[in-house]
Amino acid sequence: MSYFNTIIGKDILIAKNYFEKGEVVGIPTETVYGLAGNALNEDSVLKIFSAKNRPHFDPLIVHVSSKEDIEKYTAEISPKAQVLIEHFMPGPLTILLKRKALIPDLVTSGLDTVAIRIPQHPLTIQLLKSLRFPLAAPSANPFGYISPTTAQHVFEQLHGKIPYILDGGPATVGVESTIVGFEEDTLVVYRLGGVSVEEIEKVAGKVKVNAHSSSNPKAPGMLKSHYAPKKKMIYGSESFLLQNISASEREKKIGIIAFDHYVNGFDEKYQVMLSPKCDLNEAAKNLFAAMRSMDDSEVDIICAVEFPQHGLGRAINDRLKRAAT
Repeated sequence: MSYFNTIIGKDILIAKNYFEKGEVVGIPTETVYGLAGNALNEDSVLKIFSAKNRPHFDPLIVHVSSKEDIEKYTAEISPKAQVLIEHFMPGPLTILLKRKALIPDLVTSGLDTVAIRIPQHPLTIQLLKSLRFPLAAPSANPFGYISPTTAQHVFEQLHGKIPYILDGGPATVGVESTIVGFEEDTLVVYRLGGVSVEEIEKVAGKVKVNAHSSSNPKAPGMLKSHYAPKKKMIYGSESFLLQNISASEREKKIGIIAFDHYVNGFDEKYQVMLSPKCDLNEAAKNLFAAMRSMDDSEVDIICAVEFPQHGLGRAINDRLKRAAT
């Protein structure tokens, strides 16, 4: 693989030129930063897998700039899918639809559906509109590690492996997109994310949540162990953490990631509250940065307290549970 003098910048033309040469580039979205390449060019897609060290059986999300582009790359859109597109795109929702043949097997891991979305980031929409092809883009981090929410996070993890990172500022959502699909007439959530189950049910009726892990996933982001720091991580309720941290572990520096208050019995110096004002959207935005900060700190063990199981709390719990696996 080539070695690059990786640059962070705000120039869409530079990013466009790299994409047209078949290279991969870090791009901003409202959810997390993505590692993008020409979705119709298998050599570019292979570079994404190589830079991330990502297994080829884990499919990628295709990013487009408009609803018309969704029609260009998918074979059929059901009425219920159309409702979801109208309500949530652009935005942090990805939908699995029957793909057209021009989407390579490598992008979909051989599945007959493609995961597709319209990101809600003005810089990336402008970039996509300038290109003659869609972009395949998983999160811009080594496979299995914490997702990046700033251009600097991407640089710290992938410098030398990619030529350019388009800097669009900090991600405003902070967790990946929700992924939905259909099993016959049933709407299924395959990955919890930036659009809550409650929001989806308001416009599309009852959904089935099937965001379990799989070694042969139907959608991106379904693997059991993911989003993980290098340090040991424990996840559970406050009472679970108090009961399950051993005496020997108690002698070490323990970091705590919690929602809106400090956890009694642990040094507050090593605790991070994701939202003192009790806002799940703010907590989601701060989640990955807090995990990364803990991983880079002097703490020996990271403990994450379970969040309320509603709204974006469900997506936060999903990420923490898999990070601790």
